[in-house]
Amino acid sequence: MKRTYEDICNDFRSNPNSSVMRPAKSFCTSAKGLRNVVVTGIGLVCPLGFKTEQVWTSLVEGYCGVSAVKGHGFTKIPSKVAAYVPKDQINEEYFNRTKPLVTSYILAAADEALSDADWKPHTEEDQCRTGVSIGTGMVDLSFICQNGVGLDSKGPRAVSPHFVPKILLNMPAGEVSIRHKLKGPNHSVSTACATGAHAIGDAMRMITHGDCDVIVAGGGDACISPLAFAGFTQIRALSKKFNDQPHKASRPFDIDRDGFVMGEGAAILVLEEETHALRRNAKVYARIAGYGLSGDASNIVAPPLNGDGPKRAMIAAISDSGYTASDIQYINAHATSTPQGDRAEANAISEAIPHRVAVSSTKGAVGHLLGGAGAIEAAFTVLSCFHGVIPPTLNLEEPDPQIPLDSVALSADSTRWSAIGTRVGLSNSFGFGGTNASLVFSSV
Repeated sequence: MKRTYEDICNDFRSNPNSSVMRPAKSFCTSAKGLRNVVVTGIGLVCPLGFKTEQVWTSLVEGYCGVSAVKGHGFTKIPSKVAAYVPKDQINEEYFNRTKPLVTSYILAAADEALSDADWKPHTEEDQCRTGVSIGTGMVDLSFICQNGVGLDSKGPRAVSPHFVPKILLNMPAGEVSIRHKLKGPNHSVSTACATGAHAIGDAMRMITHGDCDVIVAGGGDACISPLAFAGFTQIRALSKKFNDQPHKASRPFDIDRDGFVMGEGAAILVLEEETHALRRNAKVYARIAGYGLSGDASNIVAPPLNGDGPKRAMIAAISDSGYTASDIQYINAHATSTPQGDRAEANAISEAIPHRVAVSSTKGAVGHLLGGAGAIEAAFTVLSCFHGVIPPTLNLEEPDPQIPLDSVALSADSTRWSAIGTRVGLSNSFGFGGTNASLVFSSV
């Protein structure tokens, strides 16, 4: 009788030091002879709330985290909608005037992810074999404006002594490393809206190549402000059609979409070498199987309508995973709700995947988290593989006829996953500058 993955895991857990009882090579190494990587912890801070279980439940039940903009300075800006983190759900200890808001979100998400993974490296060896790969897309523009005005009006003494640390993009990674004494690779990524996916993919490769055994990986952003809104308004990127109905503003693939809704938050995954996870009997959500990257080499903000760059990223990720395109059962699309971007991705999916694959965009629920988008959507793909439920695309009421996808619209779907066998999903993230990343995850 063929032994299942669980049989092998149980044998290994009962006697982890026995070479006879080690999992078969096909379970511990990839087709390329590299080490397998699994997800053992998840931490989420987003417009649907704080804590993974709460966020996932809200997502599949169809809740939306988009609301009207808050604060001063938005009067003359056409877009009046945003997706805020409900800060009252997060312990006040995470908020500190010496840290930018994105760092607070990332620290909270990292704490949850490490607790979820039950990984607390205390020995020097464990600390040195645990790393960080966390990125963010933009700095706190309001903070820069305040200090610039202070410098102009009062001179250099008006500039905050925290100015430089608060604007460095690698500081969230550094803060997580310091808080948890993680002495392995300390890596940071900033590739606009592909940041979180690149951070996770880079982390996967560090583990497969033996640089470390565990990495805390992901991304975040928190730059909702009049200046950021004004900048995106100038390139006609933000939604403004549904200011009086904020919950309907983010509508990926819908015929009435008119731009994205800026969101904020963070998502962190704990990635772990598979046998390391098995030795300590860790809970495993999914395997991260493939990572693909590409460049559009076309335009700094607009993707080519044929979707050539995203297509190549997807094909590369699938090839890296050892699966084939026909194995992909679900795609969590980048789809931000912009007219051209959604069409370009749909064209890429149609070219890369030979069959009608289930597709959804979770930005209908949480908006566009910019540097955190790739990380939270990777987390949603992992949870989809784990639970066997595909989250919905909210507000997809009338699909664009130029986007012929098998979209999971309005309601979550648990029938499209295969009832037996491995569930394989793909998550897409694309950023300004023409940078693209795709990740392949599978159930175990």
